[in-house]
Amino acid sequence: MPTTARRNRRRDTPPTRTGSSETEVLRGFLDYLRTSIAAKVDGARESQARTAAVPSGTNLLGLLNHLTFVERSIFLGDDVTDWQATFRAAPADGIAAVVARYRETVERANDVLDGCVDLAGPVPRPRPGRPAPSVRWALTHTIETGRHAGHADILRELIDGETGR
Repeated sequence: MPTTARRNRRRDTPPTRTGSSETEVLRGFLDYLRTSIAAKVDGARESQARTAAVPSGTNLLGLLNHLTFVERSIFLGDDVTDWQATFRAAPADGIAAVVARYRETVERANDVLDGCVDLAGPVPRPRPGRPAPSVRWALTHTIETGRHAGHADILRELIDGETGR
């Protein structure tokens, strides 16, 4: 009979190989991290995904909700007035809805990125009166998703012992 430690063995999936250009590498790692964090929320029970397992109140659903707002702000031009509030999913939003909204936002962000040929050029987003960051800056900043994916790894392990990506 397998022990708990053996049953919950890490199943890490390494980043896929990308092309050698800077754009291919940045986008490849970003997509890997996006997939990793969405997978951390998938399969968790609703009550667990909303439970804060650490004193800061951070929870799985809140992390994914926050990253949805980050992507929408950076790539789609949405204005966020209260970043702290983005770490809480609405009570009516279940796991499936938050995951679907994140994946749809990622798809829309990738559509924007597909039209960007120059990393030094600005992200094309409708935000009058506010300069857009360069595509390079936006990709590099959004790779911070990895930091939140690490938080999600720890939270998921505390919740039900699941590890890996």
